[in-house]
This record gives sequence, C-alpha cells and structure tokens, in this order.
Amino acid sequence: MNALTGTASAAAQEIARQLMTPEPLPTESGWRMQSLSKGAAGVALLHIERALAGAGSWRTAHTWVTATAGDGVSAADDANLLFGAPALAFVLHAAEADGTTRYGPARSRVDAHVTALAHRRVDLAHARIDRGELPTFSEYDLLHGLTGIAAHLLQHTPGNDALGRVLTYLVRLTQPLQIDDETLPGWWVFHDPQGKQANAFPGGHGNFGIAHGIAGPLALLAQARLRGIVVEGHDEALRTVSKWLDTWRQPADSGPWWPQWINRDQLRTCRPGQLGPMRPSWCYGTPGLARAQQLAAMATMDTARQQTAEHALACCLSDPVQLSRVTDASLCHGWAGLFQTAWRSARDACSPEIGMHVPALANRLVQQCGARRGEDMGLLEGTTGLALALHTAAHTTPPISGWDSCLLIN
Repeated sequence: MNALTGTASAAAQEIARQLMTPEPLPTESGWRMQSLSKGAAGVALLHIERALAGAGSWRTAHTWVTATAGDGVSAADDANLLFGAPALAFVLHAAEADGTTRYGPARSRVDAHVTALAHRRVDLAHARIDRGELPTFSEYDLLHGLTGIAAHLLQHTPGNDALGRVLTYLVRLTQPLQIDDETLPGWWVFHDPQGKQANAFPGGHGNFGIAHGIAGPLALLAQARLRGIVVEGHDEALRTVSKWLDTWRQPADSGPWWPQWINRDQLRTCRPGQLGPMRPSWCYGTPGLARAQQLAAMATMDTARQQTAEHALACCLSDPVQLSRVTDASLCHGWAGLFQTAWRSARDACSPEIGMHVPALANRLVQQCGARRGEDMGLLEGTTGLALALHTAAHTTPPISGWDSCLLIN
C-alpha cells in the first residue's frame, strides 16, 4: 500500500467510524431510513462494502440494514431505486455479493414486491405513450424512474422477466412523439429541470444528464447489451440516442461538451442556451455523459465513438477551469462522483489518457476530508458517498458489492 492509498483507506475508515450507529430520527422523518440517497440504506452500503473487503464489521452493516427496514418499506407506485422496496432490495443483494446468503427469505420477499412494482410502472408508462403524452422524470429516469429500477434488476436479478419489459419500454422511449404538430424526442418531459412548470420552459425540456436525462437510459441499455441481454429494437435505440448526443456535442478549445438541457426554442434552432461546459459532475456534466457514451460504444463495438467519448472526458479532466467549478465532495456533483466515474472509465478505456488523471483525482478526494463536510450523511450528497469513493481509491480492484451500479457507471 502506497502513501496515497493508505491515506485514502484511513480517511474512509474515519468516516465509517463516525457512522457506526444509526441515530434516532423524528417520526416525521422516518422516510429517510429507507432512502438510498439520504438515509440508512445508503450508509448500509458503505458498511457492506467494507465488511466484504475485510475492513469493517458485519455486525455494523447488519445494524444499518435493520435500521433501513425498521419503519416498514414502501412498495407503492412511487417507490424507486432511491426509496422503498427497490432501495432495500439493492442493499440486500449487495450484502450477498460474495455468494454468501445473509438475507435470503427477506430478500426474496422484497424482490417479489420490486418485480410487481416494475410491471405496474411499465404498464403505466406504455399507457402514457399510447395516449401520446409527454413523460416526467419520475417515469423513466435513474433516480426516480424505471431506469433506476432496471439498474438494480440488471445488477442483481438479470433473469427477471421485469427487466426485459423495462428494456422494451426504454427502447420505445427513444422513439419520437408528435406533440402540438411538432416532433419531439420520446424522453422530452413536459416540465422544467426541477420538475415544475416554469416560464423558461413553456414546452418542457430535453434533459441530457445521467441522473435525470437520456444518458441514464443510454447507459442502462448499453450495459444490458454488454451482458448479452437484448430486446427488439435495442441496437437501434442505442444508435438513436448516440446520434442525438452527436448532434448536440459542442466544440471548445478545452474539449467537447454537452448542454445540461434544452428547451423547445433551442431544439428548433439547434443551438443550446448554455454557453460552455458547466461543472464536471457525474449527474449532469461531461463525466457522466462521456461514460454513458463510452459504454454505448463498447456495446455496439464502435471504437471511433468510444475514443471520442474518452477524449471528451480526458479533456475535461485536463481543464483547470472546469475542475475549479467542483466545490464539494459529493458523488452527485462533487469530487467523489468525478473520481468514481473517471476510475470506472479508465478501466475500460482504449488508451491511458483518462487513467493518467486518476491519481490526481484521488489526491483531491483525500483533501476533501480536511474540509468542512457538513452534516449530511447521505450517499449521493453526503459523507457516505465520499467514504465509498475513498474506499475505491484505496484499492486496485472494483468494489466487491458493486455499489456504484446505482450510478450506472458499471
């Protein structure tokens, strides 16, 4: 173990030590316990990964798993990867990534609820398309929609028939819709990027990011293809989204970039309102978009496209102006997500260009531990995500639990 990996390991251990015992929450905040992004479910992932690696205790991991389900778990139609039955199922399967059955009966019961939920939500999504209406984020995206549920199914129960139905729906999502005598991408949502109606988005918007936009379904379809799980129209859907991203790729001296979103006027003029690249984040920036396109290129064996995606990420990582816009340590939009995405991308890259930046990113990650991290313990925006990325930096092999599959980067 070199100095950097040793420091990263110690930093991850310190955060894990601070998160040894679930703290009681007010009754009205009980939802946080079954939240993968903000609550006990996410912290359980940290302790599971550490236990699998021999760096932590299974007793601690089990305490957090128990806390996740302590107030009951939702299997209602709005349950998703970040909340409710899918979140708990993701955690329970991660705990058995080494082949040891630890939660068999409970996992089977939760799996049944997730399967039924996926089928119900696919039925609702197809009915919406049949009506010729635009979707919402919560129908299809990674964080709240069917892409996120499918990410869990693909990682943990790839033979589940619900996965095939979600993939078929996502293929259909890539087909255009006629709205107000205008042809729109099938994933064009009727609301603004915050899920509300806003004057700046009178006709809704097209979202590019991996968290809420079309890069999420692209990454999911690509990873299914790479694992040999294919539905009718699969490759055409991959090409459709890839060409869309080609159309909206913007040139710059610091490297190509993509807008976070566009409104209807920008769609008509083929010009984004965004003037240049924003912060290089997993959720909306070049890193997440480049990783999704790298995976799609690998799935379709398009070496030229893969090199283009990897070059975009390498340029982003070389640009001090873009890097200066990263102001926190989080997985969602901070150093942890940037590191984890680059680390995964580098392992699959055609050249060492991305990998050359990984040690510097690990250093920046360690530096975050000396900064004020706030009180958020969450996975996506808090110290749990930072600790998991530090754990990756301390090892030469991928996470045993596959925890970062919830980000769709592996």
